[in-house]
Amino acid sequence: MTDPMERIAAALERMAPAPLPAPDFSVAPAFVWHVGPDRLEPVARVNRVGLGLLVGIDRARDTLLENTRRFAAGFGANNALLWGSRGMGKSSLVKAIHAEVEAEQPALKLVELQREDLPSVGRLLGHLRGAPYRFLLFCDDLSFSHDDQHYKSLKAVLDGGIEGRPENVVLYATSNRRHLMPRDMIENERSSAINPSEAVEEKVSLSDRFGLWLGFHPCTQDDYLAMIGRYCEAYGVTVDPEVLRAEAIEWQATRGSRSGRVAWQFFTDLAGRHGVRLEGAS
Repeated sequence: MTDPMERIAAALERMAPAPLPAPDFSVAPAFVWHVGPDRLEPVARVNRVGLGLLVGIDRARDTLLENTRRFAAGFGANNALLWGSRGMGKSSLVKAIHAEVEAEQPALKLVELQREDLPSVGRLLGHLRGAPYRFLLFCDDLSFSHDDQHYKSLKAVLDGGIEGRPENVVLYATSNRRHLMPRDMIENERSSAINPSEAVEEKVSLSDRFGLWLGFHPCTQDDYLAMIGRYCEAYGVTVDPEVLRAEAIEWQATRGSRSGRVAWQFFTDLAGRHGVRLEGAS
């Protein structure tokens, strides 16, 4: 008679999902990681704008581009945290830089990981480790609440545990917060803890594990208008400069803010009114 434990083990094996087949990373420049079941979905055409259309973030652009080129060439490179104001091009910069460097180094792949799927990152790294490609692991809009434990999974990418982070993987994350969690929650935990410094050290130091911190700050009106001007030039939209300036300022006034996103939204409206299609743009 079969041992009961053997029968249980056999039943569990039948219930377990089949392991993910080795992905064919040659079929696309980018992939999105999904769970339930685990899979890497190829993205044949990434939704992005050209690097030359990103205005007012020159320092961040140059730093991240150099870091990415070194990584793609097989040299040392840092994980990067792009933090700061909403709509100032953090995620657009990551995607644009990937396109720029991938044109030079086709073995560089972009893999997007959703924040809610962070607990599965160990399994994802298992599929990337050892593959003959270089991977930019991209996590957009990363932040953690007071009782959120997902940040522990992030350490698998930043520190790598006993195996270490795969040599062919680097993490680029964007966040509106420099320390990845609300400052008032950090202060509340510090004030109520028996040992305040140790209570918050683990969460606050998470940001310190990124070798690059690139700040994105609210743009000036000149930068805002320069963004719109660059879009007009790239897409062949011709408007009287004074009319363009007046309409652009009125648009941002109704939105109550200036940012790269607001500039793009204005230009999308402007292009539509002039019968210009924006195919392939984000």
